[in-house]
Amino acid sequence: MLPAASSSKALESWQSIAKRTQQQREATIAAVHPPIPDILDLPLDSTPIPKTILTPTEISITESDPVDLLAKLSSASLSSVDVTKAFLRRAALAQKLVNCITELMPQAALERAGWLDSYLKRHGKPIGPLHGLPISTKEMINIARQSCNAAFISWHDRTPTANAHILDILLDAGAVLYARTTQPQTLMHLETSSNYFGATVNPFNRLLTSGGSSGGEGALVGIRGSCLGIGTDIGGSIRSPAANNGVYGLRPTSGRLPMQGMTATMLSAEHILAVIGPLSTSLGGVKVFTKTLIDARPWVREPGLVPLPWKTEAQFPAGKDGSGKRMRVGVLTDDGVVRPHPPILRALSALAEKLKHVPGVEVVPFAPLAHDTAWTIISSLYFADGGSEESSAIEASGEPWRPLSKFILHENKNVKKLSIAEMWDLTAQRDAYRTAYAEHWEDSGIDVLLCPVGPGAAPQLDTARYWGYTAQWNLLDYPCLVAPVSKVLPTDTVDESYVPRNEDDAYNHLLYSPEKYANAPVSVQLVGRRYEDEKVVEAWEYVQGKLGLPWAAYV
Repeated sequence: MLPAASSSKALESWQSIAKRTQQQREATIAAVHPPIPDILDLPLDSTPIPKTILTPTEISITESDPVDLLAKLSSASLSSVDVTKAFLRRAALAQKLVNCITELMPQAALERAGWLDSYLKRHGKPIGPLHGLPISTKEMINIARQSCNAAFISWHDRTPTANAHILDILLDAGAVLYARTTQPQTLMHLETSSNYFGATVNPFNRLLTSGGSSGGEGALVGIRGSCLGIGTDIGGSIRSPAANNGVYGLRPTSGRLPMQGMTATMLSAEHILAVIGPLSTSLGGVKVFTKTLIDARPWVREPGLVPLPWKTEAQFPAGKDGSGKRMRVGVLTDDGVVRPHPPILRALSALAEKLKHVPGVEVVPFAPLAHDTAWTIISSLYFADGGSEESSAIEASGEPWRPLSKFILHENKNVKKLSIAEMWDLTAQRDAYRTAYAEHWEDSGIDVLLCPVGPGAAPQLDTARYWGYTAQWNLLDYPCLVAPVSKVLPTDTVDESYVPRNEDDAYNHLLYSPEKYANAPVSVQLVGRRYEDEKVVEAWEYVQGKLGLPWAAYV
């Protein structure tokens, strides 16, 4: 529960509130020891910097697969205190490089880590499947007795009295909470920009966005200041940051992971459901996070969740010769509305060609079904109150509107206050579209669908205006896994002959040149049908193992 915001500082300017919040953040960064030096000349590509500042041991720990860390933590070959110290230092460095932290929690994290180390020594066994592992979290996820503003200046003094449900489960499983991360004004951007902290940038290219709305998580995991973090997603907010920063992200089917205990607007809306999910440096991290939460039977405390255990049995049959898995993979390269940039088309084409040679895999083209209609429906349902709750939260402090807040609320022609009859009609349209798409999918005979995460790699700041490649699956409520496969290459040149098909397509087309997107990760999205989350994860686990992904050889 959140108490009502106090009015004791009602006359305080938004600038003063933001400055005080920044100072509080800097104090938590300064509390990390040994301290991280200031970096006076920030490079375009921040990713090489950690190796010049951190110790070899800290580098080894923070660049380890979370699954490997858990094995070492549970056997006491690594202590949680040492692992937590390493991630605190790398997270503090990440803040100086990409502006991704709202606060660190060094004292509480190290006390927790020390207690877990003592528990393991006393009992000879870990407390749970996440024993000793530091986990970062998006700021909007409630932590008891710590402020939670959801990037609205007017909410600066809201303080939850209890943890979010998901945090209670993760703590019971042995996790250590050590870092909270940035998010955008309104929580409805595909980048991360607020009047508290400004823009969170991309570790691979500071001129590009980290994505949003879980962009602080994406940037922190991307620069290995975290190996496993928590994001939320209602239109791409896990997948965009995962793709932009070259990490893994899972948008699960709604109703599978616990959602109680968030600070946000429109919390009770049911027509388009937000979900919570992991961002990780490995697919194994995604699996252990999701399975741990579902194994805790969260539906007992949160009855709106589906009582569906995590399926551990194989989701795909073995091939005829037993050498592989039989799966039919659809490939959608273009949604028919906005054509992706050359690096995305190149990577998808190359990946589809390589998949044809994977034992048991059949690759078929998949045609989009009225994706422009899907955007009309979902963008009409996002703000059923005409955006009044979002607008009120912004205007209560006098803080200025960020560019992408104006875009999604003021320039979105589908935003209007809906009557009950209009809500019913749009919900009926949503359900009819879901039925039509289910039939379309079934007719194609595919198991999973490979497609873009967005119309390009990580975009330049304030330009992430097309949501279609992610919001499509929010409308359908399909589980989606994002995984890195490549980077933008100098040879990904502009197609000068291309004639844009509409205004959005023209806008996106003009954004691109390989120089502007230099070094940006290129990721793909694997989609499955509702409640087939395990199938999506298993499919990519098989594919990437056969193809040597990620990063082994650019596709």
